[in-house]
Amino acid sequence: QVQLVESGGGLVQAGGSLRLSCAASGSIFSINTMGWYRQAPGKERELVAAIGSTSSTNYADSVKGRFTISRDNAKNTVYLQMNSLKPEDTAVYYCRVVGTTSNGRTAQYWGQGTQVTVSS
Repeated sequence: QVQLVESGGGLVQAGGSLRLSCAASGSIFSINTMGWYRQAPGKERELVAAIGSTSSTNYADSVKGRFTISRDNAKNTVYLQMNSLKPEDTAVYYCRVVGTTSNGRTAQYWGQGTQVTVSS
């Protein structure tokens, strides 16, 4: 069984910074894509940033230049450094991992979500 544990969310004032972490554990054999999504009340879940196995990255236009995604393969962990935070960044942030278990099954896995609140 694969588990994703998120941390780093919290309350911050506009212009501040936060760093989110997501660690994968369990019966994971290899990890392909890792990414962050967010969902605000009344809105649909949207991609924030993603990083592939070769460290190629993809960002939502709304966060380009402010957020940076990275990964530590030795720790099976993905990070999201968020700078110059705005109130519109307020949402629950979810980690997503695409990986393969020891039995050869490839699937996507989701973290429990961590709340990020940016005050003005």
